[in-house]
Amino acid sequence: MTRRLAFVFALLSGLALVQAPRLASAQEIQITGPLAGAPACHHCRIFREGRVQLMPFAAFTLVDEFTRTIPLGLQATYHFTDWLGIGAWGAWGGISVDTGLTEQVTAQGQTTSRNRLSLPSREGFPDQIGHLNLMFGAHLTFIPLRGKLSLFQKLFVDSDFYIFLGAAAIQVEERADVAPGVCGASATTPCSDSQSERATRFAIAPSFGVGLTLYATDFFALSFEWRGMPFAWNTSGTDEGGADGDFPDGIIDSNDQIFHFNHMAVVGFSFYLPTSPKVSE
Repeated sequence: MTRRLAFVFALLSGLALVQAPRLASAQEIQITGPLAGAPACHHCRIFREGRVQLMPFAAFTLVDEFTRTIPLGLQATYHFTDWLGIGAWGAWGGISVDTGLTEQVTAQGQTTSRNRLSLPSREGFPDQIGHLNLMFGAHLTFIPLRGKLSLFQKLFVDSDFYIFLGAAAIQVEERADVAPGVCGASATTPCSDSQSERATRFAIAPSFGVGLTLYATDFFALSFEWRGMPFAWNTSGTDEGGADGDFPDGIIDSNDQIFHFNHMAVVGFSFYLPTSPKVSE
């Protein structure tokens, strides 16, 4: 009887040990042999460090209300390391294409006594909308990711993803200020004269975005960017508000400027100097 009890006790103890949760433990993996202390990549081409990047580019603005600008420009960047650089850029925005909304206003817009200031004539509406003429900026570039992209696992290309942040000065061309009474019932000059009068100014704005570079050779690459430049301007040339929040207030001035999140897509061809990149150990 005693031996049977001892056998049963031993069996129950064994089952309890099997079902009891086991304590997990981890052991640090020590790499030894020829891979100890080895870098992630041997004989890697350092495309950016110590090189100047020259990038002629073309762009087009996005989500425009009345006209789409097609800037043409040049960007130059010097890279202190493979992950950090400083650059400057400039663009001419003399090419623009009116949107469908502008065409609709031109064809179907109605001029009444209430909106005579905002729309003196529907045919002249394209003359009063705002444009982006010149753009200048400077920024810091950070390159956090680098690797290879493959197409169907057959074609491989070196690439990197970058982020940039800086400031820009944009020359904005808008409808010139219109004084009180110019378009009123007692005005002595035609209201339409104010529709084509223009004024320019420089708007200072933050400039930021992201980009992807595809290296075709050691000194040539194709770059794609998205850039944002938020600032306030009067895109329509209309009476949008007054100093005290009155609408309309019968004046065209800086109080009619509305904040817009201006942004654009950029396609560039990058050339690197010197033409030969450094090679890691």
